[in-house]
Amino acid sequence: MAPIVPIVMPKWGLSMKEGQVVEVLVAEGDQLAVGDDLIEVDTDKISGIVEATAAGMLRRLVAEVGRTYPVKGLLGVVADESVGDDDIDAFVAGYAVPSAAEDEAEASAYHTIDVDGIMVRYGRLGGGERTVLLIHGYGGDLDNWLFTTTALAEGFDVVALDLPGHGQSAIFLPGETVADLARFVERFCEVLALGRVDVVGHSLGGAIAARLAIDHPDRVERLALIAPVGLGPEINTGYLDGFASARSRRDLKAVLAELYTDQTHVSREMVDQVLRYIRLDGVPQLLARLRAGITADDVQADQPVLDLDPAQVPLLVMWGSADRVVPAAHAAAAPAGAEVVVLEGGGHMVQIERPGQVNATLARHLRR
Repeated sequence: MAPIVPIVMPKWGLSMKEGQVVEVLVAEGDQLAVGDDLIEVDTDKISGIVEATAAGMLRRLVAEVGRTYPVKGLLGVVADESVGDDDIDAFVAGYAVPSAAEDEAEASAYHTIDVDGIMVRYGRLGGGERTVLLIHGYGGDLDNWLFTTTALAEGFDVVALDLPGHGQSAIFLPGETVADLARFVERFCEVLALGRVDVVGHSLGGAIAARLAIDHPDRVERLALIAPVGLGPEINTGYLDGFASARSRRDLKAVLAELYTDQTHVSREMVDQVLRYIRLDGVPQLLARLRAGITADDVQADQPVLDLDPAQVPLLVMWGSADRVVPAAHAAAAPAGAEVVVLEGGGHMVQIERPGQVNATLARHLRR
């Protein structure tokens, strides 16, 4: 008999337990291709789209709008027309959500470590022979990699950290410049005994990743930079200042809207979570110091990506064409030999708006 493939609630990030169906974008009988948008889902972190992981006909739609399903809960069934309705019915009736043992193991994927007196939170998932280090940007945290972590963990040992002063790491900076932060990331890798790593950096994290590769060539095997700082002078300093100074939901939502072309990603839960972070004692001052360290006269102070040699460190540069924080036009300045991918219509958080394309491109680059 032809295979019956379940469509299930995905796990985005390390802490997701369930998701609520907001909208169903397909109907029974539709022919699906891998990557097709199927169902819009809300979680306590973000809104996202469940994509098709197998091609074929949608034989049964289980997902109901407004209903909450656990991770790996059944949302639908894909199968060839040759599969009988009775077989589909039996599959749906007999489907059981996998045991919680795996979720308990993944819950322990959050850790803290002391790096030169600074407490750092990080997540670790997967068990591949090669380690991929994910570095977020200004004002972000490891949850910026919600759609990336679990996808890459299928083949790699994935480590994502909260930079100092961000997320749940200590509210302290080891220095304000890109070079200072790159030195700290090197110490993080050393304390964690990571060895050589493949590094994926987003925005400011891209500049940090590039500086890490230049200053510590024995640490970095290959690089993937997403909407990176460090390739040109322009940067949206209005966004940087607005983020650090926002004190109300309304003001912060307007700032976060700069990150996306699809405003449904800016959920109330996201705004509330970021607002709690900004209101922590010392965070506004820390962000202001960091802003001053990475810019000079309202332009980028350090452009290390220009100094990379892709012949020594294989380099992928990805951008969303509609980025309003760091211009996608900077991609044209990527060093000769780098692979450059610009995703049409994506914003600054392209790894969240175009996760399927970003993850597939990352995996291909990392396995090359």
